[in-house]
Amino acid sequence: MGSIVAVQPVSAQAPAPAAAPAAAGALVTTDWLEKNLESPKLRIVEVSVEPGLFERGHIPGAQNVVWHTDLVETVDRDIARPEKFQALARRLGIDKDTTVVLYGDNNNWFAAWGAWVFAQYGLIDNVKLLDGGRKKWEAEKRPLDTRTAEVKPSQFVAQGTTALRARLADVVAVAKGERKAKILDIRSPDEFSGKIIAPAGFQELAIRAGHIPTSVNVPWGRAVNADGTFKPVADLKKIYADVGVDGSQPIITTCRIGERSSHTWFLLTRLLGYQAANYDGSWTEYGNTVGVPIANLSGSVWGGK
Repeated sequence: MGSIVAVQPVSAQAPAPAAAPAAAGALVTTDWLEKNLESPKLRIVEVSVEPGLFERGHIPGAQNVVWHTDLVETVDRDIARPEKFQALARRLGIDKDTTVVLYGDNNNWFAAWGAWVFAQYGLIDNVKLLDGGRKKWEAEKRPLDTRTAEVKPSQFVAQGTTALRARLADVVAVAKGERKAKILDIRSPDEFSGKIIAPAGFQELAIRAGHIPTSVNVPWGRAVNADGTFKPVADLKKIYADVGVDGSQPIITTCRIGERSSHTWFLLTRLLGYQAANYDGSWTEYGNTVGVPIANLSGSVWGGK
């Protein structure tokens, strides 16, 4: 899936209680977060989709990250390059000894995508997701604030890895049987079968409909409860094992533009401990690429005029 490039591992030494909150695992609960809002080494970051949502009210102490400008290159289709991400992390006051809690709207999709980007620049074990995201926080009527948090800039140095990202060549090799990996498509059954290209209202489209050959389909929503929290680990293992995804082979997650698949990538790597890479090109790249094999269960064809 790629080779690791000069990643500095997060220190295994436990931080002193006064320096940083103790947050075991990859998730934090709404209750834990509310109790730790004043922790000096905690950084809370909102990554939402709806414009103006953060400004109307956010978790106290949170800082705002706009996914389509802060976490990407705005001209090239690519994630933020090292120098851009480094500047962002420094502005947010994030370093490798900082506990970072990401949350957002829209089922935490882009918060999870943010966690995937953070992980590629060495911020892995200290980055957590707020289980249930903004929806659960608001449903429990927990406090919101409109003030902008002031933090001291950090001296974070971005050093990355290519092991967490799958490219077009990787998935084509799997589709053609030239590489061993499980491709996990987390789109809806109608997208996977080729009945539709994308859910209604989405502008990023492909010319063809269907899925990458050899891939299996587990819609992302099967992994969560009604309140948006992740299901128990034992349940998650069974859901994926039922389609042959059990961690015995590398996994590639894919969707339409890479955000929903980041949600599944997060649970596979951080909750289940599996080796997985996210294919952020996803169907908008694959379905628009000339000459690649496509599986289409619905029998739909391109209706160009």
